[in-house]
Amino acid sequence: MIKILIADDHPMIREGLKKTLRDEIDFKVVGEAKNGREVLSFVAENELSIVLMDLSMPELSGLEVLKELRRHRPKLPVLILSMHPEDRFGVRALRAGASGYLTKESAPLELVNAIRRIINGGKYITQSLADKIADEILIDSNQPPHKTLSDREYQILYMIAQGKSIMEISEALSLSLNTIHTYRTRLLEKMNMKSNAELTQYAIRNNLVEPTHPPA
Repeated sequence: MIKILIADDHPMIREGLKKTLRDEIDFKVVGEAKNGREVLSFVAENELSIVLMDLSMPELSGLEVLKELRRHRPKLPVLILSMHPEDRFGVRALRAGASGYLTKESAPLELVNAIRRIINGGKYITQSLADKIADEILIDSNQPPHKTLSDREYQILYMIAQGKSIMEISEALSLSLNTIHTYRTRLLEKMNMKSNAELTQYAIRNNLVEPTHPPA
């Protein structure tokens, strides 16, 4: 029996994933988690075959949870299910220890195959993500500024570039306003920039976000 933990802060997403897996007689959803800390707690107390986890969750992000799991349960496979395009966070998720990366949009069609491939010892990534990984390996030492950011700094850059306010970022990440201001200050220093508008323009120019929001 393949024992599955589903981790997502949206109940409707969790229900949708369970519905997708319902017809697989050897699959059993044994638990659900709505934030990163619940994932770590459930994993510590239960035997699992695989974790299906959102990238953006309260309290601890998916990337932070991945790093903790790699330390304490390094053999437990994790499939990331995210609303973010794979070219934005896929490589970072795999570097943090994920066994695969799947967008929520494609999950209904690909989820079962992805789980089976990972359970059998493989990785699940699309060809476009594989190509991006190859590009990352071949890149020279003159890395663009965003490549030097920590996962949390990159996440906050991404959210700023989406047009989110400091308050919205604070609430989404369950971090204090002072903490978000500190990260923003560090971002501006590392990127050698002076405003959110510059960060946004950089993110659009380097295809880190879609140009749907005008610079703040």
